Amino acid sequence: MQQNTPIDVKPIDKDKVKMFLRVTLYLFVITVFEFAIAFTVPHEYKWVRIFIFVALTIVKAYYIMSEFMHLGHEKGALKMSILFPLLFVAFLLFILLFQADAIFQAVY
Repeated sequence: MQQNTPIDVKPIDKDKVKMFLRVTLYLFVITVFEFAIAFTVPHEYKWVRIFIFVALTIVKAYYIMSEFMHLGHEKGALKMSILFPLLFVAFLLFILLFQADAIFQAVY
């Protein structure tokens, strides 16, 4: 025999929906800006494009982690434990790209 349990339906939290839509709009605008840069900035400015892409990716990662992963409302130590490795990875990517280009120029 199946037992029916009551389900409590809570009203929609309008503040959370507004926050979700606002962050989604921010991410959309940043992505559109990235596409505009990809198609308008000439290839001669490769390092500028790479720097802008990495910077905007970090901004998007911040919004995603802050709001969708609920880390924006945590204490500062937890935020820094996530931010510092992220900055280290971004710095590592920059160094790797710089060295790869130097090796490519030396070989070819």
